[in-house]
Amino acid sequence: MHPPFSMVFATTLFGIGQGLFLALMTVQTYAGMHLLQVENSAEFYGWGAVWSLVALGAGLFSSVFHLGHPERAWRAASQWRTSWLSREVIALPVLMALVFAYGAINLMGWDQILTAEGASVEVSLSFVVGWVAVLVNFALFLATGMIYAAIRFIQEWRCAMTPINYILLGGASGFLAATAFATQMAPGQVTLLLDLTIILLTLAILGKLAHLWRNTKIKHKSNIQTAIGVRHPKIQQKAMGFMGGSFNTREFFSHKTAEFKRVVLISFLVIAFVIPMVMIVSSSSFGVLLAAVIIQYVGLVMERWYFFASANHPQNLYYQTV
Repeated sequence: MHPPFSMVFATTLFGIGQGLFLALMTVQTYAGMHLLQVENSAEFYGWGAVWSLVALGAGLFSSVFHLGHPERAWRAASQWRTSWLSREVIALPVLMALVFAYGAINLMGWDQILTAEGASVEVSLSFVVGWVAVLVNFALFLATGMIYAAIRFIQEWRCAMTPINYILLGGASGFLAATAFATQMAPGQVTLLLDLTIILLTLAILGKLAHLWRNTKIKHKSNIQTAIGVRHPKIQQKAMGFMGGSFNTREFFSHKTAEFKRVVLISFLVIAFVIPMVMIVSSSSFGVLLAAVIIQYVGLVMERWYFFASANHPQNLYYQTV
């Protein structure tokens, strides 16, 4: 498939924003259970929500460039009963509204405790809004992943690992960004967030490797013989049937060689996973963590490009000479 860079940037930015917000709610949940104390809690949660909203907004802005008629984008929500894309279109603005409300409650001093003094779990207004946002957050992860996993004829995407990897990669990148943010706003939470980042990064690379391994074992249901209805064992295509290109040859091919894809594969495994892991294990300073966030994001862009480019549409059987 042709990797649309608008969607490459959109999905990776969504992941960072979603993961960052999940990190904030993880800290607030621990604090609500009296397992830790958060210094500057209102500023940490509030400004963290702002950065989450910035990432989500940047992803939304990027996704607009994927639309042929942006003015009709609202129509995408009309098929929510059957379309995962429609569900994503609905979940994203709902999540952004909840994250905005969560940030405003903390930064404007509107938060208030809703439970009695001495309760085993301290529940506040921002805690309730935040957990509703967490549910929508996971719904958005699921919808985004299922847009691709639901496509039956692209076997590289048609498996449970697709939405799982969206969650793990978004969580790992968001928690890493939250750790860097915590060094400036809530240093006492850096150790917890760093440990969780290492766990998520480990799960993310294992999940990605499992998906890659699974895709090497695919037995495609169609081949050149079944495509044209001729059972002869030796069939060779000499031309694609016309002189110029078309929508099919532009949008369903990556137009990159297998060697180029292998280089991208090895590169993103190193840049998105190995280098950030080495950096965060070696140091927890703001400079190192910020550099790790930037380097990891470059790797995630390459990973998402490969995700699209490595998918084989069955129609490509008719255009092999491309």
